[in-house]
Amino acid sequence: MAYRYRKLRGIARDETNIITLHLGNGCSAAAIRAGNSVDTSMGLTPLEGLVMGTRSGDVDPAIVDFIATKEGLSIGEVETLLNKQSGLLEISGLTSDMRELLDEEREQNDRRARLAIEIFCYRARKYIGACLAAMNGADAVVFAGGIGENSWEVRARICDGLQWAGLELDDTRNRVQTGERLISREGCSLAAYVIPTDEELLIARDTLRCVLEAPNRY
Repeated sequence: MAYRYRKLRGIARDETNIITLHLGNGCSAAAIRAGNSVDTSMGLTPLEGLVMGTRSGDVDPAIVDFIATKEGLSIGEVETLLNKQSGLLEISGLTSDMRELLDEEREQNDRRARLAIEIFCYRARKYIGACLAAMNGADAVVFAGGIGENSWEVRARICDGLQWAGLELDDTRNRVQTGERLISREGCSLAAYVIPTDEELLIARDTLRCVLEAPNRY
């Protein structure tokens, strides 16, 4: 995402100061300053950080013992609960699929579906604020992943409330559904982009670079 962003902007690597939000069934935020990742929402495992499809994201560590005692579960079982039976799935009581939750909210006015979406977006917005503080500001927020690339509604909800940071989405641009693109208004001090990920291509490039560099290591 950082590579494509700087190519789109025509800037050097050390001029790349962005916050990336990869939002899908798994989610993460990263603070990228001068082209280097300096912070991430994930910790020892992907469980830390944003609310995800079935992962809780950040929780008070005391919750583990509390649930284990109250429900008679082992620590391993609580970890499984937090990884596979929490997040959007548990909050909504319906599904971990954001598309289905948005449909439920729109068509049935389901309050738990709405709560799951609101918490998901709030936590993403909260991490953008944390990254801005950690980086001493950024030039852009970049969305990717199944939700980040395809859900204009989620992007709009996440960015609503970030006007203080200079970010305002352009509704028409945000609703476009394909390609790498700017989705914020012209002149925003904090821009927003959608840049689809291509993990397979990046792995192939990294593999090629390692092979080409290998003879020089010995």
